[in-house]
Amino acid sequence: MGTGPAVSQTIDKQALLDLLAPPITALGYELVDLEARAGRNGLLRIYIDKPSGVTVSDCELVSQQVGALLDVEDPLPGRYVLEVSSPGLDRRLRTIEHFDRFKDETVKIELKSSRDGRRRLKGRIVGADEDMIWIDVDGTTWKIGLGEIAIARLVPQGDALRVTKR
Repeated sequence: MGTGPAVSQTIDKQALLDLLAPPITALGYELVDLEARAGRNGLLRIYIDKPSGVTVSDCELVSQQVGALLDVEDPLPGRYVLEVSSPGLDRRLRTIEHFDRFKDETVKIELKSSRDGRRRLKGRIVGADEDMIWIDVDGTTWKIGLGEIAIARLVPQGDALRVTKR
């Protein structure tokens, strides 16, 4: 006897960001990004940062506070695992502020759809404002809208990336 077809449940990432950013900011951290999925292996992974870097204790504190909020608000369907982590050296860039903060660093970008025959770009961040970024890819400057980007990640360079650059 089956339970019927699995129902695909979409998660509103922006609504989760809007819900979680204020309490995380109030604790003194930046909500860099999050990943969420519903279903049998439900997961909410939150990436936080602060100028001095993120410790395990920071992750525990945010996990406790966010966990309590999620218990009350219940924004995710079903069961899920909550993880809180630092963004790492290959951190995601999600906002104009992120791109601006890491100007002159190398970034890998995957576009939502192909443009000029390319979907993946790797280049140096030249600038960012409003909802546009500029990256230099092999001597050609690409102007890209934030809405065109599926995912963007910093590329670690040498022994250290200026992750705490502000």
